[in-house]
Amino acid sequence: MSSTRQGPGDVSPGPRPAIVTVEELQARYAAVNPLVNAVCTPNPAALTEAVRLDAERDDGRVRGPLHGLPVLVKDNIDTADLPTTAGSLALADQPPPPHDAPLVRRLREAGCIVLGKTNLSEWANFRGSASSSGWSAFGGLTRNPYALNRSAGGSSSGSGVAVAAGMADLAIGTETNGSIVCPAALNGVVGLKPTVGLIPQQGIVPISHSQDTAGPMTRTVRQAAALLTVLTGGATDYLRSCRGEDLSDLRIGVPRGPLWGYSTGLDRVSEEALELLSRCGATLVDHLSLPTPGGDEDQLHVLSHELKVDLTAYLATRKPGGPRTLADLIAFNKQHADVELRYFGQELFERAEGTEGLDSPVYVAARLAALRAGRDGIDGLLRENQLDALVMPSYSPAWTIDLINGDHVLGSSSSHAALAGYPLLSVPSGLVEGLPVGITFSGTGRSDDTLIRLAHAFETARIKAHGPFPTPELRQWV
Repeated sequence: MSSTRQGPGDVSPGPRPAIVTVEELQARYAAVNPLVNAVCTPNPAALTEAVRLDAERDDGRVRGPLHGLPVLVKDNIDTADLPTTAGSLALADQPPPPHDAPLVRRLREAGCIVLGKTNLSEWANFRGSASSSGWSAFGGLTRNPYALNRSAGGSSSGSGVAVAAGMADLAIGTETNGSIVCPAALNGVVGLKPTVGLIPQQGIVPISHSQDTAGPMTRTVRQAAALLTVLTGGATDYLRSCRGEDLSDLRIGVPRGPLWGYSTGLDRVSEEALELLSRCGATLVDHLSLPTPGGDEDQLHVLSHELKVDLTAYLATRKPGGPRTLADLIAFNKQHADVELRYFGQELFERAEGTEGLDSPVYVAARLAALRAGRDGIDGLLRENQLDALVMPSYSPAWTIDLINGDHVLGSSSSHAALAGYPLLSVPSGLVEGLPVGITFSGTGRSDDTLIRLAHAFETARIKAHGPFPTPELRQWV
Protein backbone atom coordinates (compact mmCIF):
# COMPACT_ATOMS: atom_id res chain seq x y z
CA MET A 1 0.00 0.00 0.00
CA SER A 2 1.74 3.08 -1.27
CA SER A 3 1.71 5.36 -4.26
CA THR A 4 2.26 3.57 -7.56
CA ARG A 5 2.45 6.59 -9.86
CA GLN A 6 5.57 7.41 -11.82
CA GLY A 7 7.27 10.73 -11.36
CA PRO A 8 6.40 13.81 -13.41
CA GLY A 9 7.05 13.22 -17.08
CA ASP A 10 9.61 10.45 -16.70
CA VAL A 11 11.99 10.16 -19.63
CA SER A 12 12.55 6.49 -20.45
CA PRO A 13 13.83 4.89 -17.24
CA GLY A 14 16.20 2.58 -19.08
CA PRO A 15 17.24 -0.89 -18.01
CA ARG A 16 16.47 -0.25 -14.35
CA PRO A 17 12.71 -0.66 -13.88
CA ALA A 18 10.93 2.37 -12.46
CA ILE A 19 10.68 1.95 -8.70
CA VAL A 20 7.47 3.62 -7.66
CA THR A 21 6.37 2.35 -4.24
CA VAL A 22 7.76 3.01 -0.82
CA GLU A 23 8.02 -0.73 -0.16
CA GLU A 24 10.14 -1.23 -3.27
CA LEU A 25 12.34 1.72 -2.40
CA GLN A 26 12.82 0.42 1.12
CA ALA A 27 13.81 -2.97 -0.29
CA ARG A 28 16.23 -1.26 -2.66
CA TYR A 29 17.67 0.68 0.28
CA ALA A 30 18.21 -2.53 2.25
CA ALA A 31 20.03 -4.14 -0.67
CA VAL A 32 22.12 -1.24 -1.94
CA ASN A 33 22.73 1.25 0.88
CA PRO A 34 25.19 -1.03 2.75
CA LEU A 35 27.41 -0.79 -0.35
CA VAL A 36 27.15 2.95 -1.10
CA ASN A 37 26.16 4.47 2.25
CA ALA A 38 24.02 7.20 0.73
CA VAL A 39 21.15 7.36 3.23
CA CYS A 40 22.20 8.06 6.80
CA THR A 41 18.77 8.27 8.48
CA PRO A 42 15.77 6.44 6.98
CA ASN A 43 12.32 7.67 7.94
CA PRO A 44 10.45 4.97 9.89
CA ALA A 45 7.14 6.72 9.18
CA ALA A 46 7.51 6.77 5.39
CA LEU A 47 5.16 3.86 4.75
CA THR A 48 2.52 5.34 7.05
CA GLU A 49 2.77 8.60 5.11
CA ALA A 50 2.41 6.72 1.83
CA VAL A 51 -0.76 5.00 3.02
CA ARG A 52 -2.23 8.33 4.12
CA LEU A 53 -1.44 9.99 0.81
CA ASP A 54 -2.86 7.05 -1.14
CA ALA A 55 -6.07 7.46 0.82
CA GLU A 56 -6.17 11.12 -0.16
CA ARG A 57 -5.82 10.16 -3.80
CA ASP A 58 -8.57 7.56 -3.48
CA ASP A 59 -10.81 10.30 -2.05
CA GLY A 60 -10.13 12.48 -5.08
CA ARG A 61 -7.70 14.89 -3.43
CA VAL A 62 -4.55 15.16 -5.53
CA ARG A 63 -2.21 17.91 -4.40
CA GLY A 64 -0.22 18.10 -7.64
CA PRO A 65 2.19 16.15 -9.86
CA LEU A 66 4.37 15.14 -6.88
CA HIS A 67 1.52 13.73 -4.79
CA GLY A 68 2.64 10.48 -3.18
CA LEU A 69 6.17 10.60 -4.58
CA PRO A 70 9.11 9.78 -2.29
CA VAL A 71 11.97 12.25 -1.85
CA LEU A 72 15.25 12.14 0.06
CA VAL A 73 16.58 15.23 1.84
CA LYS A 74 20.20 16.14 2.52
CA ASP A 75 21.15 15.95 6.19
CA ASN A 76 21.83 19.66 6.52
CA ILE A 77 18.17 20.57 5.91
CA ASP A 78 15.85 20.71 8.91
CA THR A 79 13.19 18.06 9.34
CA ALA A 80 11.14 18.16 12.53
CA ASP A 81 10.67 14.39 12.60
CA LEU A 82 14.25 13.35 11.80
CA PRO A 83 17.67 14.48 13.08
CA THR A 84 19.61 17.14 11.19
CA THR A 85 23.33 16.66 11.84
CA ALA A 86 25.25 18.25 8.92
CA GLY A 87 27.30 15.06 9.26
CA SER A 88 28.73 16.10 12.62
CA LEU A 89 28.69 14.18 15.89
CA ALA A 90 28.20 17.54 17.60
CA LEU A 91 24.58 17.54 16.36
CA ALA A 92 24.03 13.78 16.20
CA ASP A 93 22.70 13.41 19.75
CA GLN A 94 20.62 16.57 19.67
CA PRO A 95 16.84 16.43 19.21
CA PRO A 96 15.46 17.14 15.76
CA PRO A 97 14.92 20.80 14.88
CA PRO A 98 11.64 22.24 16.16
CA HIS A 99 10.32 22.93 12.67
CA ASP A 100 10.67 21.74 9.10
CA ALA A 101 12.71 24.00 6.84
CA PRO A 102 10.32 25.96 4.59
CA LEU A 103 11.41 23.91 1.59
CA VAL A 104 10.58 20.67 3.43
CA ARG A 105 7.22 22.08 4.42
CA ARG A 106 6.56 22.84 0.75
CA LEU A 107 7.50 19.29 -0.21
CA ARG A 108 5.11 17.83 2.33
CA GLU A 109 2.32 20.23 1.32
CA ALA A 110 2.81 19.08 -2.28
CA GLY A 111 2.26 15.49 -1.15
CA CYS A 112 5.86 14.27 -1.13
CA ILE A 113 6.94 11.51 1.24
CA VAL A 114 10.24 12.21 2.98
CA LEU A 115 11.98 8.83 2.78
CA GLY A 116 14.93 9.89 4.91
CA LYS A 117 18.08 11.99 5.12
CA THR A 118 21.14 11.61 2.91
CA ASN A 119 24.78 11.68 3.93
CA LEU A 120 27.02 14.59 2.95
CA SER A 121 30.53 15.89 3.18
CA GLU A 122 30.59 17.05 6.80
CA TRP A 123 29.54 20.69 7.27
CA ALA A 124 28.99 20.79 3.50
CA ASN A 125 32.74 20.48 2.97
CA PHE A 126 33.75 23.71 4.70
CA ARG A 127 35.68 22.59 7.76
CA GLY A 128 39.15 21.58 6.58
CA SER A 129 41.00 21.97 3.29
CA ALA A 130 42.15 18.34 2.90
CA SER A 131 38.70 16.77 3.15
CA SER A 132 37.36 13.81 1.19
CA SER A 133 34.00 14.40 -0.44
CA GLY A 134 31.26 12.16 0.87
CA TRP A 135 32.77 11.58 4.33
CA SER A 136 31.20 12.67 7.58
CA ALA A 137 31.78 11.54 11.14
CA PHE A 138 28.06 10.86 11.56
CA GLY A 139 27.29 9.21 8.23
CA GLY A 140 30.60 7.62 7.27
CA LEU A 141 31.79 7.45 3.66
CA THR A 142 29.44 7.58 0.67
CA ARG A 143 30.72 5.72 -2.40
CA ASN A 144 30.11 6.09 -6.12
CA PRO A 145 27.75 3.34 -7.36
CA TYR A 146 29.55 3.15 -10.72
CA ALA A 147 32.80 2.20 -8.98
CA LEU A 148 32.87 1.79 -5.22
CA ASN A 149 36.49 2.93 -4.94
CA ARG A 150 35.64 6.23 -6.66
CA SER A 151 34.43 9.46 -5.11
CA ALA A 152 30.75 10.31 -4.99
CA GLY A 153 31.64 14.00 -5.13
CA GLY A 154 30.28 16.49 -2.69
CA SER A 155 28.95 17.88 -0.67
CA SER A 156 25.52 16.52 -1.67
CA SER A 157 27.07 13.09 -2.03
CA GLY A 158 24.28 10.97 -0.61
CA SER A 159 21.56 12.72 -2.60
CA GLY A 160 23.36 12.11 -5.89
CA VAL A 161 24.25 8.51 -5.10
CA ALA A 162 20.78 7.64 -3.82
CA VAL A 163 19.18 8.75 -7.08
CA ALA A 164 21.83 7.03 -9.21
CA ALA A 165 21.56 3.79 -7.24
CA GLY A 166 17.76 3.65 -7.46
CA MET A 167 16.82 4.46 -3.86
CA ALA A 168 14.67 7.39 -4.98
CA ASP A 169 14.03 9.32 -8.16
CA LEU A 170 13.90 12.64 -6.30
CA ALA A 171 16.36 14.12 -3.83
CA ILE A 172 17.32 17.52 -2.47
CA GLY A 173 20.90 18.78 -2.25
CA THR A 174 22.49 22.08 -1.35
CA GLU A 175 25.26 24.04 -3.06
CA THR A 176 27.66 26.81 -2.16
CA ASN A 177 30.20 26.11 -4.90
CA GLY A 178 29.72 22.85 -6.79
CA SER A 179 27.97 20.82 -4.10
CA ILE A 180 25.01 19.87 -6.32
CA VAL A 181 26.53 19.85 -9.80
CA CYS A 182 29.65 17.91 -8.75
CA PRO A 183 27.90 14.83 -7.29
CA ALA A 184 25.29 15.03 -10.05
CA ALA A 185 28.00 14.80 -12.72
CA LEU A 186 30.03 12.11 -10.95
CA ASN A 187 26.98 9.90 -10.38
CA GLY A 188 25.16 10.38 -13.68
CA VAL A 189 22.09 12.28 -12.45
CA VAL A 190 20.55 15.70 -13.04
CA GLY A 191 21.60 18.42 -10.62
CA LEU A 192 20.04 21.89 -10.60
CA LYS A 193 21.55 24.70 -8.53
CA PRO A 194 18.93 27.48 -8.74
CA THR A 195 19.53 31.19 -8.61
CA VAL A 196 20.39 32.06 -5.01
CA GLY A 197 17.26 33.36 -3.30
CA LEU A 198 14.66 31.44 -5.31
CA ILE A 199 14.34 28.85 -2.53
CA PRO A 200 14.11 29.94 1.13
CA GLN A 201 17.38 29.34 2.98
CA GLN A 202 15.85 29.17 6.45
CA GLY A 203 16.30 25.83 8.15
CA ILE A 204 19.40 24.91 6.17
CA VAL A 205 22.71 24.56 8.02
CA PRO A 206 24.61 27.41 6.36
CA ILE A 207 27.99 28.29 5.02
CA SER A 208 27.23 31.54 3.20
CA HIS A 209 23.96 33.41 2.77
CA SER A 210 25.34 35.00 -0.41
CA GLN A 211 26.10 31.67 -2.12
CA ASP A 212 24.05 28.90 -0.47
CA THR A 213 20.97 27.39 -2.07
CA ALA A 214 19.11 24.11 -2.04
CA GLY A 215 18.17 22.42 -5.31
CA PRO A 216 16.83 19.27 -6.99
CA MET A 217 18.84 16.15 -7.79
CA THR A 218 16.83 13.77 -9.97
CA ARG A 219 16.90 11.15 -12.69
CA THR A 220 15.38 13.43 -15.34
CA VAL A 221 15.23 17.11 -16.14
CA ARG A 222 11.44 17.06 -16.01
CA GLN A 223 11.59 15.77 -12.47
CA ALA A 224 14.01 18.54 -11.53
CA ALA A 225 11.66 21.10 -13.07
CA ALA A 226 8.69 19.75 -11.15
CA LEU A 227 10.66 19.80 -7.89
CA LEU A 228 11.88 23.34 -8.51
CA THR A 229 8.29 24.46 -9.00
CA VAL A 230 7.38 23.16 -5.55
CA LEU A 231 10.57 24.32 -3.82
CA THR A 232 10.10 27.89 -5.07
CA GLY A 233 6.46 28.08 -3.95
CA GLY A 234 4.69 27.32 -7.22
CA ALA A 235 4.51 30.83 -8.70
CA THR A 236 6.40 29.61 -11.79
CA ASP A 237 5.66 26.26 -13.42
CA TYR A 238 9.11 25.21 -14.55
CA LEU A 239 7.71 22.11 -16.27
CA ARG A 240 6.56 24.44 -19.04
CA SER A 241 10.21 24.94 -19.94
CA CYS A 242 10.49 21.28 -21.01
CA ARG A 243 9.32 21.95 -24.56
CA GLY A 244 11.02 19.33 -26.69
CA GLU A 245 14.20 19.38 -28.75
CA ASP A 246 13.86 22.55 -30.85
CA LEU A 247 16.47 25.08 -29.76
CA SER A 248 16.62 27.03 -33.01
CA ASP A 249 15.86 30.34 -31.31
CA LEU A 250 18.68 30.07 -28.76
CA ARG A 251 22.35 31.06 -28.87
CA ILE A 252 24.72 29.16 -26.59
CA GLY A 253 28.25 30.22 -25.81
CA VAL A 254 31.09 27.71 -25.42
CA PRO A 255 33.80 29.11 -23.15
CA ARG A 256 37.05 27.21 -23.58
CA GLY A 257 40.29 27.95 -21.75
CA PRO A 258 40.63 26.33 -18.31
CA LEU A 259 37.05 25.04 -18.39
CA TRP A 260 38.19 22.41 -20.91
CA GLY A 261 41.34 20.36 -21.34
CA TYR A 262 41.73 18.80 -17.92
CA SER A 263 40.32 15.41 -18.99
CA THR A 264 40.70 13.96 -22.49
CA GLY A 265 37.74 11.62 -22.06
CA LEU A 266 35.53 14.37 -20.69
CA ASP A 267 36.43 16.64 -23.60
CA ARG A 268 35.51 13.90 -26.10
CA VAL A 269 32.08 13.36 -24.54
CA SER A 270 31.52 17.12 -24.26
CA GLU A 271 32.30 17.65 -27.95
CA GLU A 272 29.67 15.01 -28.74
CA ALA A 273 27.25 16.96 -26.55
CA LEU A 274 27.90 20.11 -28.56
CA GLU A 275 27.10 18.22 -31.73
CA LEU A 276 23.76 17.12 -30.25
CA LEU A 277 22.93 20.69 -29.30
CA SER A 278 23.68 21.76 -32.87
CA ARG A 279 21.35 19.05 -34.18
CA CYS A 280 18.65 20.55 -31.93
CA GLY A 281 19.07 23.79 -33.87
CA ALA A 282 20.94 25.82 -31.27
CA THR A 283 23.45 28.36 -32.54
CA LEU A 284 26.78 27.61 -30.87
CA VAL A 285 29.20 30.48 -30.46
CA ASP A 286 32.44 28.62 -29.84
CA HIS A 287 35.95 29.40 -28.63
CA LEU A 288 34.93 32.10 -26.19
CA SER A 289 36.89 33.05 -23.12
CA LEU A 290 35.33 33.34 -19.69
CA PRO A 291 37.76 35.34 -17.59
CA THR A 292 39.29 33.41 -14.74
CA PRO A 293 37.30 34.62 -11.74
CA GLY A 294 40.36 34.79 -9.51
CA GLY A 295 39.52 36.19 -6.14
CA ASP A 296 40.05 32.89 -4.31
CA GLU A 297 41.15 34.85 -1.27
CA ASP A 298 38.15 37.18 -1.64
CA GLN A 299 35.79 34.21 -1.76
CA LEU A 300 37.46 32.66 1.27
CA HIS A 301 37.05 35.93 3.16
CA VAL A 302 33.35 35.98 2.25
CA LEU A 303 32.69 32.37 3.22
CA SER A 304 34.65 32.66 6.46
CA HIS A 305 32.92 35.83 7.63
CA GLU A 306 29.45 34.62 6.67
CA LEU A 307 29.94 31.16 8.17
CA LYS A 308 30.63 32.52 11.65
CA VAL A 309 27.59 34.80 11.60
CA ASP A 310 25.19 32.54 9.73
CA LEU A 311 26.04 29.33 11.60
CA THR A 312 25.64 30.99 14.99
CA ALA A 313 22.24 32.29 13.90
CA TYR A 314 21.24 28.80 12.74
CA LEU A 315 22.37 27.10 15.95
CA ALA A 316 20.20 29.53 17.92
CA THR A 317 17.14 27.98 16.22
CA ARG A 318 17.92 24.51 17.56
CA LYS A 319 16.60 23.20 20.86
CA PRO A 320 18.67 23.95 23.98
CA GLY A 321 21.50 21.70 25.07
CA GLY A 322 23.63 21.61 21.95
CA PRO A 323 26.38 23.82 20.52
CA ARG A 324 25.47 27.49 20.11
CA THR A 325 28.52 28.97 18.40
CA LEU A 326 31.28 28.11 15.97
CA ALA A 327 33.67 28.15 18.92
CA ASP A 328 31.58 25.41 20.55
CA LEU A 329 31.93 23.26 17.43
CA ILE A 330 35.68 23.79 17.26
CA ALA A 331 36.00 22.76 20.91
CA PHE A 332 33.80 19.69 20.34
CA ASN A 333 35.96 18.56 17.43
CA LYS A 334 39.09 18.87 19.55
CA GLN A 335 37.48 16.84 22.32
CA HIS A 336 36.49 14.14 19.80
CA ALA A 337 39.55 14.43 17.58
CA ASP A 338 39.98 10.67 17.28
CA VAL A 339 36.84 10.55 15.15
CA GLU A 340 36.10 14.07 13.96
CA LEU A 341 39.67 15.06 13.06
CA ARG A 342 40.97 11.63 12.09
CA TYR A 343 41.37 12.34 8.37
CA PHE A 344 41.58 16.15 8.10
CA GLY A 345 41.54 19.22 10.27
CA GLN A 346 39.33 22.23 10.90
CA GLU A 347 41.47 25.13 9.76
CA LEU A 348 38.56 26.64 7.81
CA PHE A 349 36.46 26.66 10.97
CA GLU A 350 39.33 28.23 12.89
CA ARG A 351 39.86 30.87 10.21
CA ALA A 352 36.14 31.71 10.33
CA GLU A 353 36.22 31.98 14.11
CA GLY A 354 38.87 34.68 13.79
CA THR A 355 36.74 36.93 11.54
CA GLU A 356 35.31 40.24 12.73
CA GLY A 357 31.72 40.27 11.48
CA LEU A 358 29.87 41.51 8.42
CA ASP A 359 30.71 45.15 9.10
CA SER A 360 34.40 44.38 8.71
CA PRO A 361 36.00 46.39 5.86
CA VAL A 362 37.78 43.17 4.82
CA TYR A 363 34.43 41.41 4.37
CA VAL A 364 32.70 44.32 2.62
CA ALA A 365 35.52 44.70 0.09
CA ALA A 366 35.84 40.94 -0.51
CA ARG A 367 32.10 40.52 -0.99
CA LEU A 368 31.99 43.24 -3.62
CA ALA A 369 35.06 41.88 -5.41
CA ALA A 370 33.73 38.30 -5.46
CA LEU A 371 30.33 39.41 -6.74
CA ARG A 372 31.88 41.43 -9.53
CA ALA A 373 34.23 38.61 -10.49
CA GLY A 374 31.33 36.21 -10.98
CA ARG A 375 28.72 38.48 -12.50
CA ASP A 376 30.96 40.56 -14.75
CA GLY A 377 32.40 37.38 -16.25
CA ILE A 378 29.09 35.66 -16.99
CA ASP A 379 26.98 38.68 -17.86
CA GLY A 380 29.75 40.26 -19.90
CA LEU A 381 30.15 37.17 -22.07
CA LEU A 382 26.39 36.80 -22.53
CA ARG A 383 25.93 40.45 -23.43
CA GLU A 384 28.90 40.82 -25.77
CA ASN A 385 27.90 37.75 -27.80
CA GLN A 386 24.10 38.04 -27.52
CA LEU A 387 23.89 34.66 -25.80
CA ASP A 388 21.06 32.98 -23.92
CA ALA A 389 23.33 30.66 -21.91
CA LEU A 390 26.74 29.01 -21.69
CA VAL A 391 27.65 25.32 -21.86
CA MET A 392 30.78 23.59 -20.56
CA PRO A 393 31.97 20.25 -19.15
CA SER A 394 30.71 19.75 -15.61
CA TYR A 395 33.45 17.98 -13.63
CA SER A 396 36.25 15.51 -14.22
CA PRO A 397 35.32 11.83 -13.96
CA ALA A 398 35.22 10.55 -10.39
CA TRP A 399 38.65 10.37 -8.77
CA THR A 400 39.84 7.54 -6.54
CA ILE A 401 38.81 7.93 -2.90
CA ASP A 402 41.75 8.98 -0.73
CA LEU A 403 40.83 9.63 2.89
CA ILE A 404 44.45 10.34 3.78
CA ASN A 405 45.28 13.00 1.19
CA GLY A 406 41.81 14.22 0.30
CA ASP A 407 40.13 14.94 -3.03
CA HIS A 408 41.89 15.10 -6.41
CA VAL A 409 39.60 17.37 -8.42
CA LEU A 410 40.99 18.20 -11.87
CA GLY A 411 38.50 20.86 -12.94
CA SER A 412 34.96 22.12 -12.53
CA SER A 413 32.25 24.40 -13.93
CA SER A 414 30.88 26.01 -10.79
CA SER A 415 33.09 28.88 -9.62
CA HIS A 416 31.78 31.80 -11.68
CA ALA A 417 28.15 30.98 -10.89
CA ALA A 418 28.99 30.47 -7.22
CA LEU A 419 30.48 33.94 -6.91
CA ALA A 420 27.58 35.48 -8.82
CA GLY A 421 24.74 33.58 -7.12
CA TYR A 422 23.64 32.42 -10.59
CA PRO A 423 22.06 29.09 -11.62
CA LEU A 424 23.73 25.96 -12.98
CA LEU A 425 22.25 22.76 -14.36
CA SER A 426 24.34 19.62 -14.86
CA VAL A 427 22.89 16.82 -16.98
CA PRO A 428 24.52 13.45 -17.78
CA SER A 429 26.36 13.49 -21.11
CA GLY A 430 28.10 10.11 -21.29
CA LEU A 431 30.67 7.75 -19.81
CA VAL A 432 34.46 7.85 -19.60
CA GLU A 433 35.83 4.34 -18.93
CA GLY A 434 32.51 3.44 -17.32
CA LEU A 435 32.33 6.58 -15.15
CA PRO A 436 29.60 9.19 -15.69
CA VAL A 437 30.34 12.72 -16.80
CA GLY A 438 28.03 15.64 -17.47
CA ILE A 439 27.70 18.98 -19.18
CA THR A 440 26.67 22.13 -17.36
CA PHE A 441 24.40 24.88 -18.60
CA SER A 442 25.05 28.28 -17.01
CA GLY A 443 23.29 31.62 -17.28
CA THR A 444 22.52 34.92 -15.66
CA GLY A 445 20.40 35.36 -12.54
CA ARG A 446 16.90 33.89 -12.76
CA SER A 447 17.56 32.19 -16.08
CA ASP A 448 16.64 28.87 -14.49
CA ASP A 449 13.81 28.31 -16.95
CA THR A 450 16.15 28.73 -19.93
CA LEU A 451 18.66 26.27 -18.46
CA ILE A 452 15.87 23.74 -17.90
CA ARG A 453 14.75 24.10 -21.51
CA LEU A 454 18.29 23.54 -22.78
CA ALA A 455 18.97 20.59 -20.51
CA HIS A 456 15.68 18.90 -21.34
CA ALA A 457 16.27 19.24 -25.08
CA PHE A 458 19.80 17.87 -24.74
CA GLU A 459 18.67 15.01 -22.50
CA THR A 460 15.96 14.03 -24.98
CA ALA A 461 18.37 14.16 -27.92
CA ARG A 462 21.03 12.19 -26.08
CA ILE A 463 18.62 9.41 -25.15
CA LYS A 464 17.40 9.18 -28.76
CA ALA A 465 20.98 9.03 -30.03
CA HIS A 466 22.58 6.78 -27.43
CA GLY A 467 19.82 5.17 -25.40
CA PRO A 468 19.06 5.52 -21.68
CA PHE A 469 21.87 6.20 -19.27
CA PRO A 470 23.21 2.87 -17.99
CA THR A 471 22.40 1.55 -14.55
CA PRO A 472 25.36 1.55 -12.15
CA GLU A 473 26.73 -1.95 -11.65
CA LEU A 474 28.12 -1.40 -8.14
CA ARG A 475 31.55 -2.53 -9.29
CA GLN A 476 34.28 -2.64 -6.69
CA TRP A 477 36.70 -0.49 -8.65
CA VAL A 478 37.59 1.18 -11.94
